[in-house]
Amino acid sequence: MNKLLVTGLNGFVGGHLQALLASMTNEPWQLLASKPHDLLDCASLDAWLQDECPDAVIHLAGQTFVPEAFRDPQRTLEVNLLGTLNLLQALKRRGFSGTFLYVSSGDVYGQVAEGDLPVVESLAPRPRNPYAVSKVAAELLCQQWSYSEPWRIIVARPFNHIGPGQGEAFVIPSMARQLVRVRQGLQPAQLEVGDVDVTRDFLDVRDVLQAYLALLKHGRNGEIYNVCSGVEQRVRDLIMQMANLAGVEVDLVQDPSRMRLSEQRRVMGCSKKLQKETGWKPGTSITETLQSVLSDWAAREMDNV
Repeated sequence: MNKLLVTGLNGFVGGHLQALLASMTNEPWQLLASKPHDLLDCASLDAWLQDECPDAVIHLAGQTFVPEAFRDPQRTLEVNLLGTLNLLQALKRRGFSGTFLYVSSGDVYGQVAEGDLPVVESLAPRPRNPYAVSKVAAELLCQQWSYSEPWRIIVARPFNHIGPGQGEAFVIPSMARQLVRVRQGLQPAQLEVGDVDVTRDFLDVRDVLQAYLALLKHGRNGEIYNVCSGVEQRVRDLIMQMANLAGVEVDLVQDPSRMRLSEQRRVMGCSKKLQKETGWKPGTSITETLQSVLSDWAAREMDNV
């Protein structure tokens, strides 16, 4: 069994990764236990690595919420860039020589002309928010280390990923919670929404994780890979599809507080490079994903009754 260290294991994606590895008998990974640590505290990282040196690392942890990045760009850059540097240096001190997967974001592409859709990895990043800036900077750091260290360092750029367990600060779980409350008679048949006439490339979090595991096996050193469905989905259409799955009729009411700055109108990625080099393909339909998110929120609301 190869030892796998994962930062951010207690987050949305990390929780799904734990469940996935526990359910798979053919994966050669032994997940190392997470210990109290802070990416900005080098001593805590050294303490985490003291007992065991991993064979591979998936670096999930970071400040990931775009509105928070606008509110506190300095903290976002510290956690996402300097925190990544601290982790790399701690691994080097420990004698690490394996595979390091840095999880970036499709948000780094920023404003993309319609003629450049679907987005491929060779398109130059044009970050439009502090979160994306921090991710581009950390990508470049990782690529520099891929040239200077005898490791295999890979960058993944996941686009919007969704699934059960995601916080309601994100659009799909927020709409799911409201739909469940409408169905239960806890709120009027109106959903408070932001700009729902944008399109996004949504991928089930479980398919995202399968892509990460495939990259640990087959990804090439210093390379960047889009992790996406390759399908453009209008947010309004997904909300109405969820309403149909929930069995309710609703009106959408725009809430100015839900509008975001620097909004990209259309998003669609291309994952051909990932598929060609690893054999990965998405395995979960958008309908299955939306139903799982609805079911998750229904269970949560029942727990709150």
